[in-house]
Amino acid sequence: MATPITINVRNNSDTAQSFFFFQAPAIYTGGSEVYTNSLFSQTVLPYSTSGAVLTFSLVLQFVAGVQQQVAPPVVGKPSGQLAASQAIGLTPAAGGAETNNTTSMTVQPSLGLSTPVSTQGPQAGSFRIVTPPFNPTLQKYNAGSAIQNVSGGITLSNFVTALPNSNLDCQPVLKFYVATGNYTAGTVMNFTSSSRSAALCDATPGYQSFNVSYNPDGTWDVQSAASFLALGANAAQGATNTVANAEILSEAGTRIVAQGQAANFHAPVTIANLVPPNAVDRLKEYQVGPIGGPYQGRLCTYVDYLTDSATFD
Repeated sequence: MATPITINVRNNSDTAQSFFFFQAPAIYTGGSEVYTNSLFSQTVLPYSTSGAVLTFSLVLQFVAGVQQQVAPPVVGKPSGQLAASQAIGLTPAAGGAETNNTTSMTVQPSLGLSTPVSTQGPQAGSFRIVTPPFNPTLQKYNAGSAIQNVSGGITLSNFVTALPNSNLDCQPVLKFYVATGNYTAGTVMNFTSSSRSAALCDATPGYQSFNVSYNPDGTWDVQSAASFLALGANAAQGATNTVANAEILSEAGTRIVAQGQAANFHAPVTIANLVPPNAVDRLKEYQVGPIGGPYQGRLCTYVDYLTDSATFD
């Protein structure tokens, strides 16, 4: 089960406010100017008179996306129309287990992305989109990083104009923003100007939930739910005498998935008292090792959701 990131927004001003959500642009190699789309937008009444709280949730799954351009990207306009996407892995650090980090774009007979495969070349923490030959004077395409909301909808989060017959490498950044304004999902917005006065929800340390308040003076308060990175094992259950000594990273080694306790790190490695619980999936690849490393790529072969433990070979 993929991990969700949830942002709850409360309007503490005296009037209704429209809020929109967006993500920090990825780091691109092989493209030109980077554009950013809004991910979601809605108007919220004052909390004091309505009790309303706006919730935006997305799945922490890296997604490659491509899209037909209908016109050059312009702030306030939709970025495109027909789109295709694929869940994809990020390239691991040196010595890490292989990931399916590369997808190939097709334009004939229609726009699409192939099932990702593992390739050498993309830098650690990135995925690659291989574009085919096409005539950019007849049709242009957007390509980049997409997000999936918990309802299954896909939005191209940030992108560049794809070049024909080339490799586009994309390194996603797990920083999300909330700002006042009304940009519907898939609409191009100005990241630089909007982010200056926006609330930042930084998920890179492992935070999964954010409570954001918009204040009457136009400022923001952001509270992150307790990060499992800072918790000892079973801290969520109130245990006081257990200390985490093991760490599970994503397959690419770019994100901490969970921490727990291991007697040793000889295969098979069993890690107990996982925090957060239910964060590890059977038959998925992870980087496993002592907190701070060194890590080794291992396959999760067993998960016990009742005891919050997992075994890796």
